[in-house]
Amino acid sequence: MRKVKIGVFGGYRGEVMVREILGSRDAELVAVCDKWDFAIDLCRKAAEEYGMTNVTYYTDFDKFFEHDMDAVVVANYANEHAPYAVRLLNSGRHVMSECLACSCMKEAVELVEAVERSGKVYAYAENYCYTPVRWEMRERYLRGDIGELMYAEGEYLHNCAPSWPELTYGERNHWRNLMPSTFYCTHSIGPILKMTGLRPVQVNGFESKNMPYMRNLGTASGTLGMEILTLDNGAMMKSIHFQLKNATHGSNYQLNGDRGALRDLGNDQLATYIEGDLGNGKGLYETYSPKPIFEESVKSGHGGGDYYTTYYFIRSILEDEVAIERSINVYEAMDMSIPGILAYRSIVNGNKPIKVPNLRNKEERDAYRDDRFCTFPDIAGDQWVSNNNWGDPEIPDEIHAEVKRKWLAGEDG
Repeated sequence: MRKVKIGVFGGYRGEVMVREILGSRDAELVAVCDKWDFAIDLCRKAAEEYGMTNVTYYTDFDKFFEHDMDAVVVANYANEHAPYAVRLLNSGRHVMSECLACSCMKEAVELVEAVERSGKVYAYAENYCYTPVRWEMRERYLRGDIGELMYAEGEYLHNCAPSWPELTYGERNHWRNLMPSTFYCTHSIGPILKMTGLRPVQVNGFESKNMPYMRNLGTASGTLGMEILTLDNGAMMKSIHFQLKNATHGSNYQLNGDRGALRDLGNDQLATYIEGDLGNGKGLYETYSPKPIFEESVKSGHGGGDYYTTYYFIRSILEDEVAIERSINVYEAMDMSIPGILAYRSIVNGNKPIKVPNLRNKEERDAYRDDRFCTFPDIAGDQWVSNNNWGDPEIPDEIHAEVKRKWLAGEDG
């Protein structure tokens, strides 16, 4: 059987996918593209470790685009995924996109319609859905173990300050410095939606002020973002994410139903409360460690999640029905991504509730075809809004110069 020929666009984050492709029996890595030489070197080293010396490396996307590839992993800057994904889909390539799916609602509509028009596989690499505990939560919820969802929490608390020089290179206009507080919501929202099969219908956004430990690294956005979501069955959900200092594990996912509850304890253990037929308040408590679906995943990053996103993408191209069901399609990707965009609109407008459109429905797309509201100037144009909602003064160039110095010196933030 012919292997799927895959290219990777974006070598820094993409190096993880490079390794997963190299380890696949169904795929062949054929090309890598990145503007940074150090990222190309990471991928070249990985390929050589697997004995692959015939991979072609590019620093020019247009030349990479012309390479003979069936599929492309889009792992470039997180606010630039959608335009490249659309172009690749239009050319007849399958696409797996790293987080996030899009930077504004206009891009969301364009991406959905490119997938529909092309008929190609689009997979969203939301790896936090696939740890053994979270996948077990999905299986148990869909089986009906806790009844109907009433409330959920998704928390992704990752203080990136120590890594900021490595992540932003001291670039004033790096996407991480320009993004709003609610942009990177997919690690907190995504797993809950994949567990339950529900979708958001309304969002309120909230944020903390910009804190000195992040401002002194070059970003003016609110340091912590929060979304309060209403889901389509009437359940409520709290989502919080990013630069919060935390005394315990950095993530929390819980589902509270009318017949029980499930919670990821963050230490590879699942805590459960199941009433079944025992009666109200008379259920049984249990804590255990679920096993992974595939043992090969245990060595992969993000609790095995990086293995599953790439594996299911490749198997979906090969029309594996189980993989297609477990992979995250473009509509699910929108449900996971656009609440963050709309939550910042809520913040700018005094935290008022914002309806979340269902982009599966063509009639709901028209209102957003030219909606470029976002904090990225080159994308937003005259619809640009600042990522600093508190009116703080502009960050001086000296701060970015110091972050760049730290990056070049290999120092933490």
